[in-house]
Amino acid sequence: MKPSSPIEPELIDNRGGRPRGTPDNAQLQLLAKLMDNVFEIPGLRLRFGLDSIIGLVPGFGDFATSFVTLYILQEAHRRGVSRLTLARMGFNILIDWLVGSIPLLGDAFDVVWKSNHKNVELLLQHQTNELGRNRRSTGDWFFLVGLITILLLVLAGSMTISYFLISFLLRWLMSP
Repeated sequence: MKPSSPIEPELIDNRGGRPRGTPDNAQLQLLAKLMDNVFEIPGLRLRFGLDSIIGLVPGFGDFATSFVTLYILQEAHRRGVSRLTLARMGFNILIDWLVGSIPLLGDAFDVVWKSNHKNVELLLQHQTNELGRNRRSTGDWFFLVGLITILLLVLAGSMTISYFLISFLLRWLMSP
């Protein structure tokens, strides 16, 4: 695979002409597996990952796992994924964050939704589609920044709603 822009030879590694430090598909698949599918509940054949476990910590869990989620989105952009595919990936993240912010129900939803896995699959599907190559324009950076900004605002809003919901429930349970 040739790089789309000239890169100094010493910055290229020996894994197919990618810039040094760039994750390959297997590394992204492993990251998605760790976040969404690494553990299995014996007998139920139900798989879950670190996203579901870390997500149990109210507020912090969704915030911490969002770094991995946004990294996969940024990597898809760097590889020239179309705006439509980026928007689909953003939708997966949005659903994950909105439903995932509901205490307990959201944690169960994380086990089923697996947005990291879905997004890596979208990225790999795009790479096998020859029509999607080299479609990047300068406006795509603005699109990505706008998409990430919207997603972070939704994350902040969902965390705020979760905080108030948990506060209300605790006051209700503690009242005489």
